[in-house]
Amino acid sequence: MLEHGGNLREAARRFGRDLSSWVDLSAGLNPHGYAPPAMAPSTWHRLPETDPQLLQLASRYYGAPSLIAVAGTQAAIQALPQLRPPSRVVVAAPSYAEHAHHWGLHGHATREVPYDGLQAALPRCDVMVLCNPNNPTGATVPSERLLMWAEHLATRAGWLVVDEAFADTDPALSVAARSGQPGLIVLRSIGKFFGLAGARVGFVAAQPALLDKLADMLGPWTISGPAQQVAMAALADTAWQGHTLQQLTAAGLRLRLLLAQHGIASQGTALFQWWPEPQAQAFWRHMAERGIWVRLFEQGARGIRLGLPPDESAWRLLDAALNEWKR
Repeated sequence: MLEHGGNLREAARRFGRDLSSWVDLSAGLNPHGYAPPAMAPSTWHRLPETDPQLLQLASRYYGAPSLIAVAGTQAAIQALPQLRPPSRVVVAAPSYAEHAHHWGLHGHATREVPYDGLQAALPRCDVMVLCNPNNPTGATVPSERLLMWAEHLATRAGWLVVDEAFADTDPALSVAARSGQPGLIVLRSIGKFFGLAGARVGFVAAQPALLDKLADMLGPWTISGPAQQVAMAALADTAWQGHTLQQLTAAGLRLRLLLAQHGIASQGTALFQWWPEPQAQAFWRHMAERGIWVRLFEQGARGIRLGLPPDESAWRLLDAALNEWKR
């Protein structure tokens, strides 16, 4: 399996530090996630058929005309390559590594192309896959351009797959509302903005015929009953969503300015910052030795990604560690 952030047990084992003593900034999640509601006993007892209200709430929140729920967008990332015959696939790079990995596993001619080369690559591919905003660099593509790309690909039964896992903090980037047009597939998740990565709930927005094929492949009971209840509560809570968006926007700016104070020119989203650190492995080790777990990228997007500290103590710890690194 590919390496991901959030692997805190690996940090504890590798550096001999108790699990509870770490500040985990490696996964880019909202550190103040949505508080799960109390569960009715029937939630645990019944088979988890998909509640129609879950899809209604998700459709309203994302603005998508048609979607299905999946066990995290990872489930869709693994399944979508199996729904096409061998195709020419371009995956934006650097990017979330699971995309290129799974398209390559299923007989597709897959190549990775930098974001600034995607337009030129469009005529020579059948499928284009990108994250918007990008994970880990935070790079973005205007929604108008994405819609033109999707239209172009659809003329030859192609797909544009847009992973919007980090789009909640910048809704103007989203093309979910246009996912009813041919060739456009949008992936969304409650893991990042809502801080509910453990619930494993994501959504795929696309034309109904494609969604039916995907649902058939994934089979019944893809999401547990408790996870559905948590997701419905979070998607319905508009007051929490508005307050959280303000909080995360402020915290993201604070993190970028803190890094700038220490001579680090970073880029990213409200949930994380990334930069091409020349001494990435040394920085990663420096932080780990002080109980701060950051995301090290040694291939593709060579550099460091930092998520948001959860409290003032963690902010102070990060500031002190950055001071020591600069010296």
